[in-house]
Amino acid sequence: MTEIELKFQMPPERAGAVLRAVATRSAQRIGLRALYFDTAERSLATSGLALRVRKEGRRWVQTLKGAGDGVWQRLEHEVTLRVPAGSEPLADPALHDGTPAGEALRKALATGSGELHGIYGTQVMRTRRLLRAPDCLVELAFDQGALTADGRRWPLCELEFELKGGSASALAAVAQRWATRFGLTLDTRTKAERGDRLARDLRLGEPVKSQALALPATVDTEAALRAMVGNCLLQILGNASELAHETDTPPEHLHQLRVGLRRLRSVLRELGEASPQARPEWSDALAQIFSRLGSARDRDALAQTLLPALRQAGATGLQLPQIDPEPAAQIVLREPATMRLWLELAAFAAEPGTAGEPAATLVRQRLGRLFKQIRRDAARFDGLADDARHQLRKRVKRLRYLGELSASLYRPKAVREFLRQLSPAQEALGAFNDVCVARALFAPQGAHDAMAMFALGWLARERDVAIKRCVRALAPLRKAEPFWLRPVHALSNA
Repeated sequence: MTEIELKFQMPPERAGAVLRAVATRSAQRIGLRALYFDTAERSLATSGLALRVRKEGRRWVQTLKGAGDGVWQRLEHEVTLRVPAGSEPLADPALHDGTPAGEALRKALATGSGELHGIYGTQVMRTRRLLRAPDCLVELAFDQGALTADGRRWPLCELEFELKGGSASALAAVAQRWATRFGLTLDTRTKAERGDRLARDLRLGEPVKSQALALPATVDTEAALRAMVGNCLLQILGNASELAHETDTPPEHLHQLRVGLRRLRSVLRELGEASPQARPEWSDALAQIFSRLGSARDRDALAQTLLPALRQAGATGLQLPQIDPEPAAQIVLREPATMRLWLELAAFAAEPGTAGEPAATLVRQRLGRLFKQIRRDAARFDGLADDARHQLRKRVKRLRYLGELSASLYRPKAVREFLRQLSPAQEALGAFNDVCVARALFAPQGAHDAMAMFALGWLARERDVAIKRCVRALAPLRKAEPFWLRPVHALSNA
């Protein structure tokens, strides 16, 4: 069974209003007490699984949840558990045998001791009711309570929308209306993820990096596009959930969020035409979010790279110029327009679409076009204007992202070798871009600040060096073997 649901956090001052909106005459209120099990080695948590035993009214229910296909889909298998009166519940993995989730559980338990223990729990009062809306039936569940582990507590106050019937896009439309009305913010972190952290006395999770995407060899273009969008959203929303709801988030979460935004923009730019449901305005909205989250991140990157080199060269007291203040990431990521964009993209990724031509055909065309443009500009890099060099850098990134996302359609060894040859060019172009950004930062102060003038002189020399590095790094691409010329399905049919 696949569970499709969305979970939202809310401003504390709106919790009462949300509860009143859920608690109509048809609503039910039920106390839920749950215990989550794992091994001492955290075999389930590291495998993306959660094994829960929960008391619902008078009965005990054991539920196994695992990662599903996409942002809001999760594997779930639920069974009634017999617990003798007066006894503490014990999880029984055998109850899930014969299911996809149960198979994943057995594999996870085989990696460690296999002995299960209660690790953390929840105490929640749930208010739930069914909501009938156009093209869908949704269960609303307002949970208020806490996660508990070793005497520690993590307060819970969240609203879940579970699809009981109908389409994912209709569910997203319902959630969007409630989000706008009550200021709700999407949170992809599960109770199990947060409970596992609480048990380890942690608040923040690791930054979510890009994940490999396994596409069937004969996947059609629209299905590939939707899968790629969903893959990018896993990285985007995993980091956005931390940034939107936690404080003192390390810079790496913001960096990985921006990487996810770049990947998604690349996919929509190169393959968006594959689906009539892919909206052109999504790219503009993503670019705006990227830009609003960008200048502080760029400045932090310069502070870690070029600024130490400048100080070592003699500018010992040099500081980076101040930039115009920008909204905090938490503000940007909680805005209604951002919630609307996430929900539209998640709904697009979840819908099946219409079968069309093989994805390898369009991907080959797009990769080939990008590579042709890159090799053309690489051969004349010395004479390009800086704007054209910046465009080349962005094309190299798009080529890498699209290559990584479509890699399963091609020979793994050929993909790895091509991306290995591409990596030095991307690094060299990135270093050149850092020099250009730094020059733009110091330029306004160069006429009246001696330290800034020194920095501009040093950066001018460094720019010349960076150009030569780019030329050397780009040269091997002239002989690089395009991996996309022979997709896997063509090899199997040969």
